[in-house]
Amino acid sequence: MLRIELGDWEAMRKWAEPIRFAVFVNEQKVPPEMELDAWDPGSVHAVAFDSTAAVGTGRLLPDGHIGRMAVAHSARGGGVGSALLRALMDEARRRGHRFAVLSAQAHAIEFYRRHGYEVDGSEYLDAGIPHVDMRCPL
Repeated sequence: MLRIELGDWEAMRKWAEPIRFAVFVNEQKVPPEMELDAWDPGSVHAVAFDSTAAVGTGRLLPDGHIGRMAVAHSARGGGVGSALLRALMDEARRRGHRFAVLSAQAHAIEFYRRHGYEVDGSEYLDAGIPHVDMRCPL
């Protein structure tokens, strides 16, 4: 059973931060000082919980950007990322955004396409990882 909770950074940090560090810093070698940023306090954070633990996270910035999507290695392939993305897109709709936009790692382009996103621009590097901007009408 998967449960998604939304909240501010103060409420969700204890679950979101360890997942983000495990995925981005430990697995993908993003410098730790780049992982937490000034956008966290003003964003809505989603955390996915299975029956025993937090297994994924993502955030919605005030301008409708979705980011910091991360799923624990042990929970990948089970629909956690899709559930998080749907919850964040629903929240963006609720807040009146006409589009959801995100910066996708190149390996995840097809995942986002399955959810209605299209590439919007050329590939670029962020923290040494290839990314593309994507957008989806809400």
